[in-house]
Amino acid sequence: MIGESAFPGASVENPAKARESQGSGPGPGGPAVGRDTEIAHLFQLVDADQTHSEVLILTGDPGAGKSMLLDIAADRAASAGRRVLRAVGSESEANLGFAGLHQLLRPVLDEVESLPSRQRSALLGAFGLGEAAETPDAMLVDLAVLTLLSELAEPAPLLVVVDDAQWIDRASLDALSFVARRMDSEPVTLLVGVRAADPLPGLDKGYQRLTLGPLGPEAANRLLDLQAAPPGGRTRMRILEQAVGNPLALVELSRAAALRDPAGGTAEGPLPVTDRLERIYAGQVADLPEPTRRALLLLAAADAADASAASLGLPEADDKAWLPAEQAGLVRQGGPGVSFRHPLIRSAVYHSESFEARREAHLALAERLRGEPDRRAWHLAAATLHPHEGVSAALRETADRARRRGGYAAAAAALERAAELSPHREDRARLLTDAAAMAVFTGRLTWVEHLAAQVRTSTDDPSLVSSAWLASGELMAMTQQHAKAFALLSRVTDEAAAAQSSVALDALAAAAVVGYYSGEDSQRRWTQDVLARIPDDPSRAALRAWVLAISDPSSSRAQLAPVLPGLIAGTENDPGWLTALAIVAWILDETALAVRTFDEAFDRWQARGPLPDGLGGAAGWAYLEQGRWAQARKVSTDIADVASVSGLDHAEACACATDATVLALQGDQAGARERAGRALALVDPVESRSIAVSARRALGLAAVAEGDYDTAYEQFRSAFTGNGDPVHYHVSYTVLAELAAAATRSGRREDASEVLERSARRLGDGMSPRIAALINRGRALLADPGAGEPYFRAALADSTGEQWPFEQAQTRLDYAEWLRRQRRITEARPLLTAALETFQRLGARPWVARTQAELRAAGIEASTVVPSAFAELSPQQQQIVQLAARGLTNREIGERLFLSPRTVGSHLYRVFPKLGITARSQLRDIIESTP
Repeated sequence: MIGESAFPGASVENPAKARESQGSGPGPGGPAVGRDTEIAHLFQLVDADQTHSEVLILTGDPGAGKSMLLDIAADRAASAGRRVLRAVGSESEANLGFAGLHQLLRPVLDEVESLPSRQRSALLGAFGLGEAAETPDAMLVDLAVLTLLSELAEPAPLLVVVDDAQWIDRASLDALSFVARRMDSEPVTLLVGVRAADPLPGLDKGYQRLTLGPLGPEAANRLLDLQAAPPGGRTRMRILEQAVGNPLALVELSRAAALRDPAGGTAEGPLPVTDRLERIYAGQVADLPEPTRRALLLLAAADAADASAASLGLPEADDKAWLPAEQAGLVRQGGPGVSFRHPLIRSAVYHSESFEARREAHLALAERLRGEPDRRAWHLAAATLHPHEGVSAALRETADRARRRGGYAAAAAALERAAELSPHREDRARLLTDAAAMAVFTGRLTWVEHLAAQVRTSTDDPSLVSSAWLASGELMAMTQQHAKAFALLSRVTDEAAAAQSSVALDALAAAAVVGYYSGEDSQRRWTQDVLARIPDDPSRAALRAWVLAISDPSSSRAQLAPVLPGLIAGTENDPGWLTALAIVAWILDETALAVRTFDEAFDRWQARGPLPDGLGGAAGWAYLEQGRWAQARKVSTDIADVASVSGLDHAEACACATDATVLALQGDQAGARERAGRALALVDPVESRSIAVSARRALGLAAVAEGDYDTAYEQFRSAFTGNGDPVHYHVSYTVLAELAAAATRSGRREDASEVLERSARRLGDGMSPRIAALINRGRALLADPGAGEPYFRAALADSTGEQWPFEQAQTRLDYAEWLRRQRRITEARPLLTAALETFQRLGARPWVARTQAELRAAGIEASTVVPSAFAELSPQQQQIVQLAARGLTNREIGERLFLSPRTVGSHLYRVFPKLGITARSQLRDIIESTP
C-alpha cells in the first residue's frame, strides 16, 4: 500500500475549481453561450477513435470560460466511458515541486505498482511516498508518468485535463511537456487551460492552440438575457461597453447593477469596471455573518481545493456557515468540499481582511498542517512579516526536499523566501546564492539575475557574490547573449581572482565556453592570460585541462592528449566530469576516446538521472565524426527538444547544425537546409561563430550532394575571412578539405590553396592527426595533375584515421579517382570498394552513387549495391531495433530511450515490413547482416 504524501489530498474525481465560467455552470450563465465552435472542436478531439496522441492548449483571458469548456470536454469523455484525469493549478502550490503532478495522479497511484522499479521509486520519491530513493531524478519521474499514462490508456483512450496551468509548479509542468513531446501512438489527449498572457514553458509552441476571444455582440446580449435580472436600457449598453465581450465581466457587472438597482432601472453612477471586479466581491463579503467570513478567510488562505475540509479545520460542506456565502454566489459545493466560484473571489476575500486576520488564518492552518511540513512552512511564511529563524529553517528544509525530488523552481522559491526571513545578513546572502544556483535549472534568466543582484546587496563576501553571478553567467551562456555573458563572466573571474577565491577557475571555465561559442580571438587571449595567473592546483587538474583545451586546442594538444586518459580514469565515474573530459577529448580530436567516454557518461547519467543539456552538442559531433550517425541524430534531436522548451537558443542551434550535417551526408538536402536555416535563425553569427560555421558547412555539404559546387564553395569559404584567417579557431579547420574539393570543381584552386596553406602555417606543429589528414587531402586535390599522390598517401598513412570513417572514405574515393585518371585502374579498385563499403554502411547516399559511378568507370558493376533497409530507418527506429535485437523488452527499451512501451511497440510494428521480417527473433539477423 502507498503511504501518506508530502502533499495534501487531491480529489481529482471532483476537482473543486473556481470556474472561469459565464456564471454558475448551467444556471444563469448558460451552458457556454457563444462558444459553439470551440465546443465542437473539443468534442471532435475527445470523440475521435484515437490511435495517436493529441495536445490542445486552450488560452484566454480570465473569465473567458476556459474552465467551463474543459469541464464540458471532461464530462463528454467520461460519459463515453473514457478515463479522465484532472488537475488544477493553484497559486499557493505553485512553489511546491510535483504538487500538480501528484494532484493529477493521486486517483491512480495504486497502479504505480506496475511500473518498472526505478520508475516507480522515482515517481513515489517525487511525491515523498514509500521507500523512495534519496534523490529521485526528474527524467525518470517524467518517464514514469509517460509509462503510467500509456498503461492507463490501454483499455480505453485517456483524457488528461490541466486547468490554470499558469499556476502548475514547474516540475509538474516539465513532466507534462515531456509527456507531450514523447507521446506518439498513445491514445491520450492532453487539454491544457492557461491564461493568454501567461507563459507556459515546454508547451508554449509546437502544439495546437485554441484561443477564447471576446464574445460577439449577439452572444453577449444573449448571455445578459439569461441572467436572473437581465439589465436593460442604458445599463445594458454600459455593461456591454465595459465588459468588452468578457463573459465573466458580463455576468458580474450585470449582477452588480441589479444589486444597485433591484428594479432593473438605469442606476446612476459609474458601474464597476472589469479590473475592479474584486471590489464587488469584497462588498458582498462585508455583509456576511462573522462565522461565514471567518470560514471564507480560512478557505482563501488555504487555497486548498483538493484538501479535505476537516484536515484544515474548515466547516464541513453542509455546515450552515456556508449557506450565506453560497446564496451570495461566492462559493459552490463540489462533492464533499466547498470552493470559491472564481479566483477573483478568493483574492477579494483574502485582501479585504486586515493583515492580522490573514496572519491568524495562516497560523491556524499551519497548526493543522503539522503533518504536511512543506505546506506548513509556506503558511508560517505567509504569517510572518519580520525575520524569523524558525520559519526560515522550515523553508530551508522545504527547499531541500524539493531539490531532492527534482523540483528546482520550488527549491529556489523556498530558498529565496527563507533568505528574506533569515535574521542574519550572511545567511541571507548564502541562501540567495543557493537559490540562484537552483533557479539556473528553471531557465529563467531574469530570476537568476534578480537573485544575484540581491546577493551583491546582502554581503561583502566576494565568494558568495561571485558564485551568484557565476550562476547567472552560466545560464546566459546557453542563450544567444554571448557578448553579455562573456562580459559578466570575465568580471566575475577578475573579482574572484583578486579575492583569491576558488570561484575564479570555475568562472574562467564558463567564460572559456562562451569564448568557444563566439570564436572571438580577444576572448581566447584573455582566457589564456588569466589562466596563467591562477595558481596551479593538482586537485583541479581536470578543470584546468578543460579551460586549456577549449581556449586553445591546437597549442594544448601535445600537453593534454597524453594525460587525458589518466584524468578520465580519475573521475571515479562521476558523470559530470566524464562528460566534461569527453568534450575535451573531442576538441583535441581524440574522437575514439571521446565517444567511449561519452558512452560511459551516458550510462552513468541514465543510472542517476537525465542527460545534462551540455552533452548534446559535443556528443552529437563526436558520434557523427566516428560514423555513428543514427546516434548523433538521436542525441541532437533530444537536445533540440529540451533546449527549445527551455528557450536555450544556442544549445538548440548547435543540435540543429549537427542534425543538418547528418541529413546532408545522407542526401536529404531539403531537411539539411531546413535544420541549418533553423540553426542560423536562432543565433547571431558574430556572437556564435561556432554555430555559423557548422551550419554553413552543412549547407555546403547539401550543395555537394546535389553537384552544385559553386554554392558549396561559397558556403565552405565563409568559414574563413577575406584574407584567409579562420572565422572560428577550431571549427573552421574541419572545412579545409571540403573547401579544396569544391574549389577543384568550381575553378577556384588558387584562392583555396592560399586559405589552406595559411591555415597550415597558423597551426604549425599543433595540428591533430585528423586536421593533418584533411590538409593533406586538400593539398592532394589542389596539386598539379601529377603531383597529388604523396599527399593522398600521407592522408591515409596514419592508422588513427579509422576514427573518422567518412573522412577517410572521402580520401580513398578522391585518391581512386586520381589513380583512374592516371590510368592506374587496378590500384583504384580496392580503394573504391573500401570507400563504397563505408559510404553504404553510413547511409551516405550521394557518395554511394558517386562511388558506384567510379567503380563502373573502373570496370566493376556496382549497381546492385544499395543502402540496407536498416539504414533507411529513422535514427530512433534504428536504436529501437538494435536494442530489441539484443533481447530487451519494450519496457526496457522505453526506459533506455525515454519512450513509453506502447510507442516502442508501435515503432517495431511499423519497421517489421520495412525490414522484410515477421518476428522479433529475426532482428538479430538483420543487425548482424548490416554492414
